Amino acid sequence: MGRFKPLYTAPVPEKAILVGVDMGNSEWSIEESMDELERLAQTDGAEVVYRMVQRLDAPVPKTFIGSGKSEELVSLVRNLEADVVIFDDELTPSQQSNLERIVGRDVKVIDRTALILDIFGEHAKTNEGRLQVQLAQLQYVYPRLRGMWSHLVGEQTRGGIGSRFGQGESQLEVDRRLVRKRISWLRKELDRLETRRGVRSKARWDSGVYRVALVGYTNAGKSTLLNRLTNAGVYVQDELFATLDPTTRAMDLEEGRKITVTDTVGFIQKLPTMLVESFKSTLAEVTAADLILKVVDCSDRNADKEIAAVDSILKEIGADDIPSVIVYNKTDLLDKDGKAQMLASRPECEFISAKEGTGVKGLLYRVSQEASRGDKTMTVLIPYEKGLLMKMVHERCQVVRERYEQEGLLATVKASKRMADTLAPYEADDE
Repeated sequence: MGRFKPLYTAPVPEKAILVGVDMGNSEWSIEESMDELERLAQTDGAEVVYRMVQRLDAPVPKTFIGSGKSEELVSLVRNLEADVVIFDDELTPSQQSNLERIVGRDVKVIDRTALILDIFGEHAKTNEGRLQVQLAQLQYVYPRLRGMWSHLVGEQTRGGIGSRFGQGESQLEVDRRLVRKRISWLRKELDRLETRRGVRSKARWDSGVYRVALVGYTNAGKSTLLNRLTNAGVYVQDELFATLDPTTRAMDLEEGRKITVTDTVGFIQKLPTMLVESFKSTLAEVTAADLILKVVDCSDRNADKEIAAVDSILKEIGADDIPSVIVYNKTDLLDKDGKAQMLASRPECEFISAKEGTGVKGLLYRVSQEASRGDKTMTVLIPYEKGLLMKMVHERCQVVRERYEQEGLLATVKASKRMADTLAPYEADDE
């Protein structure tokens, strides 16, 4: 080995203690919710060393957990040399401040909301994504400035979980006025970007392109499905919130109809309200869709609860009345009997493995069926000088038959309502 000891430079994971309170008022059991919190912590680079759970009818106003549990937490933090304590529910500013004082200022105390915001801060890649995350972070930080800000600024020097707030401003630079000013600027900038996105979305609407949005619980396999359908090359990783920024790709169905498919940010139970608000321009891709594919990890024991969480957020953003299809993904992880049972109990759903490609052809046929609902069969005569319109007919419609006449292209097509309205002036008799 020689005289010199190797110097290890890999970052040491922070030791985290998770704390949950079971109030018996959630569809998710406390164990399931804590399992998810642990996955979130691991995604953010932590090593979970202990999980503490207390049964209460309601949170304790001062410290969220009872005094006995607070003393136990202090002992655990010291004995396990924990760096961070993460609560499964959102803490009030005063609760967070009181808990920090009890466990010691060298240990961070954060909640699920702060943890999710921290992950989003790490994973946002585009300018719009970073602005959206920063807005949500500052909305979270604003009511906590008095008791929390100096703590977070101190933590910026050593990094780690919960330390990506505020984009590096020093404590002297940050006060309520500056944060309010920054929030106002971020909202204006995001409104400007939303207007630009709306122009692009309107152009797709006017063109008659059928729009499909992929939604689902985080890590359900939406990005893998987008890659399978369109060769999009989107980043895929087995972690929560691997991708935040929406990606839209065009593809052709077998019948010749062109559609767009958009991958969107993953959902999660207890998704912070400020994140839904901050990401409204991104989620607008969902509300503008003609069809929503709800992608579900069928191997997850909480699949039904995850569907309910997704439906709740769709309702919150006003997208609950858009036609949708549930797509059970990751069928390659089911055994033969489990898959047969799901197929028999959910005949209205689609079952695929985006990773292996099985079932994708059937899914595309279903999309084609949905896209064809309300189509009008019509015969049109398009003058030769309307070259762009001819191109749109071949790209946006299903051409039943066509022939070239002296006056132009005579075609019988199946057209969507939007395309039918566009083609109405050129409707002709099919002789």
